[in-house]
Amino acid sequence: MKVIPQATPSATGKLKVFLLVLAFIIVGGTLWYTYQIVEALHTREKEVADLYARSLEYVANGKVGEGDYNFVFSEIIAKAIDFPIVQTDRTDTEVQAHRNVVIDSTFQKEKFDKELLALAAQFDEIHRPILVTYQDTIIFSKLHYGESILITRLRWLPYIELGLVGVFILIGYISFSYIKRSEQSNIWVGMARETAHQLGTPISSLMGWVELVREQTANDAYASETLKEMHNDLMRLQKIAERFSKIGSRPDLKEENVVDVISKVVQYFQRRIPHTGKRVQLIVETAQPVTARINKELFEWVIENLTKNALDAIENGEGKISYALAEHDGWVSIDVSDTGKGIDPKHRNDVFRPGFSTKKRGWGLGLSLAKRIVESYHAGKLTVHNTQLGLGTTFRIKLKK
Repeated sequence: MKVIPQATPSATGKLKVFLLVLAFIIVGGTLWYTYQIVEALHTREKEVADLYARSLEYVANGKVGEGDYNFVFSEIIAKAIDFPIVQTDRTDTEVQAHRNVVIDSTFQKEKFDKELLALAAQFDEIHRPILVTYQDTIIFSKLHYGESILITRLRWLPYIELGLVGVFILIGYISFSYIKRSEQSNIWVGMARETAHQLGTPISSLMGWVELVREQTANDAYASETLKEMHNDLMRLQKIAERFSKIGSRPDLKEENVVDVISKVVQYFQRRIPHTGKRVQLIVETAQPVTARINKELFEWVIENLTKNALDAIENGEGKISYALAEHDGWVSIDVSDTGKGIDPKHRNDVFRPGFSTKKRGWGLGLSLAKRIVESYHAGKLTVHNTQLGLGTTFRIKLKK
């Protein structure tokens, strides 16, 4: 097996691992730092709530005068409270006071108190209620308190930040992927058109020489037959050059008889397979016309690449390649099946990747090019429909009617 490298796999893998570890460090650091801030604010709020409860105890136990208490309580302690508080009796059945709670003030008192008691129960799930005692033994009140808006916002802050970073990374990934695909497409187009340009001149020259030799050997039947085959091969080269010249431009799609197109490719290979030393049957399994919108020249190229791939897969010298066509739900499906060696399951997703090849020779571009023609130029699909080691492979092409 040979895989033509496109980048250094080890370096790429290390970079991905490094970026992944760095991302985890950033995420963990953000969450830890936010947690520390939230805990500090929790401690502060608990201290303020304790101070509030102790002030109530001082008044209840007569340790401060009422005037002094009112000033300290309303001007200092109460103003420091920016979180919701519900003060109830010791049995949690009667509301004695509340601060910073958001409840509809138009409710009747009974419903209003019921909402406050429900809110107090919710606060108890966050903080243990503070007991307000008389003479250090008799519990006459409970102080239930929740979280301030600041803590709630801080809890959500890292997730919002991470979400924004995730969106930014996703946009960046999509953008860079698009740029990379565009660059790859430009390379494909440039290489293809340059190939067509380079082939054009020698093909024209060879066709001229073939015509000249034909005139000089008009009476030689053997030479005429040889020149005929040479001319056919030159026409074949010219068609290949024309195909390359079409890469990068939007091809004209016409309603064509797909059976005729495939049959033409089959006839070409049937004449040349005996020269390879193999005995391979090529069978088109339908005689009915099946039409689809295709570009004939490019679609022939797809069938040729799939056929070459199938021939290479038949390593024991004998086998069969079949072409089954069917129509359903507005699609035409073409199954190209061979009785070759099959594809290893671990390589099933790699066969269309540029540069991947299981052969000792070749650039690994045939299937990649075929997939590009089917999906980019014909809005169809090319997939490995079925494969089994030692039994063969079926590639499926789907085209819109």
